Amino acid sequence: MLGGGGLVAANVYASATEGGWGGGSGQDATGQVKSAGMATIDCPDVGSRLTSVPDDARADVDRELAQLDQQTTGAYRQLQASAQEIRQDPDAADDSIMNPLKEKRAATIERIAVAIDRAGDRPEGLEALAACTLRPGQDGTGGGSDGTGQATASPSAGGQGQNGAGQAGTGQGGNGPVASDYADITAVQPNAPKPPQGDGASRGTFTTECGVNANGLFNSDNVIVAPGVSNGAHHFHDYVGNQSNTAFASDDDLAKADTSCVDKGDRSTYYWPVVRLQNGTQERDAGAPGGGTEGNAGQIVTPKDVTLTFVGSPQGKVTAMPRLLRIITGDAKAFVNGPTNANASWSCTGFEDRQLKDKYPLCPSGSDVVRTFHFQSCWDGRNIDSANHRTHVAFATPDGACPAGFQAIPQLVQRIVYDVKAPSLNDGGRTVPLFAVDSFPEQLHKPVTDHGDFINVFDEDLMRELVDCINSGRTCGPGGDDGSGATAAPSQSAGTGATEAPGGGASEDPGTGATATAEPTSSAPAEVPRTDATTAPANTTKHSKPAKDSRLTEPAEDGKRTGSAGDGGKTAPAGDGTKAEDDPAATVGSDGTGEVGKATRTAPAADGGSGAQSPAAQAQDAQSQAPVAQTEPQAAGQGGLAETGANLWPAGIGILLALGGLFMLVKAKRLTH
Repeated sequence: MLGGGGLVAANVYASATEGGWGGGSGQDATGQVKSAGMATIDCPDVGSRLTSVPDDARADVDRELAQLDQQTTGAYRQLQASAQEIRQDPDAADDSIMNPLKEKRAATIERIAVAIDRAGDRPEGLEALAACTLRPGQDGTGGGSDGTGQATASPSAGGQGQNGAGQAGTGQGGNGPVASDYADITAVQPNAPKPPQGDGASRGTFTTECGVNANGLFNSDNVIVAPGVSNGAHHFHDYVGNQSNTAFASDDDLAKADTSCVDKGDRSTYYWPVVRLQNGTQERDAGAPGGGTEGNAGQIVTPKDVTLTFVGSPQGKVTAMPRLLRIITGDAKAFVNGPTNANASWSCTGFEDRQLKDKYPLCPSGSDVVRTFHFQSCWDGRNIDSANHRTHVAFATPDGACPAGFQAIPQLVQRIVYDVKAPSLNDGGRTVPLFAVDSFPEQLHKPVTDHGDFINVFDEDLMRELVDCINSGRTCGPGGDDGSGATAAPSQSAGTGATEAPGGGASEDPGTGATATAEPTSSAPAEVPRTDATTAPANTTKHSKPAKDSRLTEPAEDGKRTGSAGDGGKTAPAGDGTKAEDDPAATVGSDGTGEVGKATRTAPAADGGSGAQSPAAQAQDAQSQAPVAQTEPQAAGQGGLAETGANLWPAGIGILLALGGLFMLVKAKRLTH
């Protein structure tokens, strides 16, 4: 905290005992991860402390919590803009940034307490969470740092390079990442063992195919954490599955929405922060809240492959997820909150027995970046959400058993693959650009902040079949062995849609559990109606990245939110069909009073070693990042002229023959007379 004439050094909490933390770099003697490269603002997370909020107060509390986030991001932008002034007078930050921030937070926290008090018991001790801490950065860039922790450029840096990297590798948005955020995966020891399985383990898997977000459905909302609040995430998300994902989507909207999933019985929402290449590209969100104005800059990368697999429990059978169950895994604020709720897992294809928690992987040539989310797999049997969006679900213990009062449900494992090269760290990503996830601006794009979100909108029949598949030990989904007649893939690998149950039922300790890996197929998705509840038709194949990346490299039109439908006109830009004046991404600072359907919070009773060359040696290979022109796929059922002609010529011949026959009949009648 500022005071006493200068900056007091403080480290960000991160446990060295968590498997994979740090990857052997960036830690001090206490095992804490340093705030490398830049200063940031650390505010206590009020939302995580609220374990009980009455239903009648929840909308008001969610709105005020979003206001706290808005205050923090505003203060961080002010910190960036005042770097020169604070270098000259470190105490200036107290008067201009930190004290005003404390006053704003105190007023907002009081409104939260009053809202809860009106519907229940006033929470105690919230007022102590108003004050924030200014954390100076340590030098993690190779370029040195000044008194504010803002990295200083090396003499040869010359400011921003051709790939858009900031000074000394501080990123295109000026708030990270930095060189110390990366680790060579080949130098990491295997740390993802498979947990033991009991005799009654549910060994089956169910894979749902929902694409890679090739249609570009993005926004900076978060319908779970900040319903009814525009730009509630302050960073952009990729969405697959349900196509009605905005902060204003009600449960009914989600239930009636279109879905990108092959099996139309799965309208679930799957979303995660986008990954960007910091190569100087100006996406359509470059001047928008949640995008460039909040430090999220660069080219959005379409995943090469996305695998969504539900696996069983190593200790017994699983029960059905309740409809509209919400699960958040990981912590978007883990850089300042610490690792308690962190659940990031970064690796490379061919090395997935090695997982990094607070580092991005530097993958060798021929290996792709992989981010994996193992969601919580224990449910309290009653609630589809909770006040802090966490306590209604839990991770199992290391042996796979659920905590007392919880029951095992199918565990969602999201595996997302990216074809990005190891960045050139020695020049701050100028030769080969840095990559990083979107984040709250004060979280500095740290890999530990990675997180995933899920809302269960499976048809009840399909959910029952999913559970039966897992409990009976079958492999269901495209390429599965469930006896439905689907064609099996050449090999049962994560790339083909039939995955080995991560960790043989998945380790519930965040970050453990290795997946069988292979290169994904490159075939396009097959959008076909469901013919079997657990298996896609035989001609369906693994969703992979399309040949052309319809990303947002052209200027925005009509003030629409970033995102191109790219689906023949089925969905509006950003998938929400909103007008520019109603667009959540364009209305940051809204008081969030838009109408939103109130979610039901209580669920009904439940149903029964590689030898590869080191990435450091590969880092100087230049990577071409020229933006690709946007393309509009042809609408389903729309044919070309040649196809139309091919369909019409038989009819034309038939007409000619009929006319000829009629002519001969008339002529014959005339001859008889």
